[in-house]
Amino acid sequence: MLPSLKNIILFIIFFFQALTAISHQNHPHPLDSLTPSELNQVGLIVSAHFSNTNRNVSFHYVGLDEPHKSEVLSWRSDPARLPRRRAFVMARIDGGSHEIIVDLLRKSVVSDRLHRGRGYPLLNIEEQDAANKLPASYAPFIASVAKRGLKLEEVVCTSYTVGWFGEERSRRMIKLLCYYMDGTVNIYMRPIEGISVDVDLDRMAIVGYHDRGVVPVPKAQGTDYTGGHSSSMGSHALPKHGVGFTLDGQVLRWGLWEMHVSFDIRAGIVISMASLYDAEKDKQRRVMYRGFVSELFVPYMDITEDWYYRAFFDAGEFGMGLSAVPLVPLKDCPRNAVFVDGHFTSGDGTPARTPNAFCIFERYTGDVMWRHTEIAIPGKVITEVRPEANLVVRMVSTVGNYDYIVDWEFKQTGVIRVNVGLTGLLEVKGSKYTHQKQIKEEVYGPILAEHSIGVNHDHFMTFHLDLDVDGEANSFIKTNLKTTRGARRSYWRAESEAAKTESEARIRLGSEATILSVVNPNKRTKVGNNVGYKLMPESVTGPLLSDDDYLQIRAAFTKYNVWVTPYNKSEKWAGGLFTDQSHGDDTLLTWSQRNEKIENKDIVLWYTLGIHHVPCQEDFPIMPTLTLSFELQPTNFFEHNPRLHTEKNM
Repeated sequence: MLPSLKNIILFIIFFFQALTAISHQNHPHPLDSLTPSELNQVGLIVSAHFSNTNRNVSFHYVGLDEPHKSEVLSWRSDPARLPRRRAFVMARIDGGSHEIIVDLLRKSVVSDRLHRGRGYPLLNIEEQDAANKLPASYAPFIASVAKRGLKLEEVVCTSYTVGWFGEERSRRMIKLLCYYMDGTVNIYMRPIEGISVDVDLDRMAIVGYHDRGVVPVPKAQGTDYTGGHSSSMGSHALPKHGVGFTLDGQVLRWGLWEMHVSFDIRAGIVISMASLYDAEKDKQRRVMYRGFVSELFVPYMDITEDWYYRAFFDAGEFGMGLSAVPLVPLKDCPRNAVFVDGHFTSGDGTPARTPNAFCIFERYTGDVMWRHTEIAIPGKVITEVRPEANLVVRMVSTVGNYDYIVDWEFKQTGVIRVNVGLTGLLEVKGSKYTHQKQIKEEVYGPILAEHSIGVNHDHFMTFHLDLDVDGEANSFIKTNLKTTRGARRSYWRAESEAAKTESEARIRLGSEATILSVVNPNKRTKVGNNVGYKLMPESVTGPLLSDDDYLQIRAAFTKYNVWVTPYNKSEKWAGGLFTDQSHGDDTLLTWSQRNEKIENKDIVLWYTLGIHHVPCQEDFPIMPTLTLSFELQPTNFFEHNPRLHTEKNM
């Protein structure tokens, strides 16, 4: 009997992963994600370190303790100089937050620092699951459910962070909010409004309960989003191109590009050491040392008792990687995609896995990379066209109700494009209203269906972009386009200036015509231009909250679209290392206030894209994907168009 196509595909995937694992063992990279065996080793080492004290250890973050950039670059020139392999651990131990460094070669804890500042590490899955089950056996909650005429077995509760609003709080807390199924899996469209449950996570106990009155639960009818696939594109219409890239361990090569791709439970996808091959110079040239999502801030604009605290730091509180979901072949990613698993540590210190955490594929866009038709030459028509094909690294994080599709897209022209897709389910508020005409008070968003208000909110995603354009020493250039009077009455001219300090590099986009770039002031093209890369935003959005708002104090990194700071290995998370219940005293803003020099230095570019979301009925019951994007484009990086002869170089 002939094997099925599915079994053949599974065998090919297994064989490819086996070859990748062998290659990884033979060619270690200092920025590789921790392997399952290393994660297991870290859990055992940390648990053993505290075993004699009978202290309970709960793991909240385990990842690579990234070597200093200088060590990685030294290894790149001399592979025998492999940096020490270490893990960074954030753990809760007897009510305290610990920062622990584990040496994997020595198999020992080399440092253990008790965090004495404000804030807590990101939540782990196990404690959220345990907390979500508490209301089902809590008598006041059971009575509230019965009072509303609901079935207890149809109720689902989920965890919400509580933030900080000026109060002093010594407990690590969350709130539980609950939803009703009974005819739908779209729980977020059926909130049980008026009930909230306060949980002490370290005690794993309910310490506060509120029932503020009965509000109608929105009906289940019309909320289903499963089944009934209406797409006209069958599998026969998917791309049939093969895999045009190589994945050697975690080193990815495609066309002119070479980069390292890894997985982190807080950031998700991490792109490192991205470089481009320059055929004229016959060498790889550095572009970006490290790029990843640093934070995702989502504040809601409802200030009522059950809503005012709903403002989430999805990376620092829940983990973009920890929230990664398995990608669906032929739906999330095309036929030619290669899938990679994500490995992380559970709350008890044992390894866990998200299968198909991200995928890599070539995208055949149907777009034109470049073209020209010449008709001015007598007797001739000359047409030259190059079709575009790009490389995509994709991950989807489902953080509660929202799904975030994050694409790192690399083009043959040297462009890095980042796309962020927003889809999933709105955070809907239950309401007594069934029609817009009934509303005479502020309800903080539009009515979307009977008893359903779509609450206004923001999404701000901040990227850490450590550009090393042809080397570490870079400068940040702001080029203003200014209207000037002249013989033709007016024209515009470009006036460029390098930012000398961090304060000069804070940019709120949209107020003037500006081009922002990172250049290497020590490298020039043959005609004398500094080599560089420019930032190309596609939309400009900034916060509308006041600077003294507690939410904005914690998310002060959103005040400017662009920041530039000197490279600092420890400054990775724009919202601070301990983000949950933080007070905003360890953020990108506080680091930047040192106002260090950044001209001709090793610098990091931070960019925040965002959207003010006023929901509409088309977002109900599930939201069509809305895409936000930006690009990093080479600017005088090459002597000429690097893809003049694409077919010879691919």
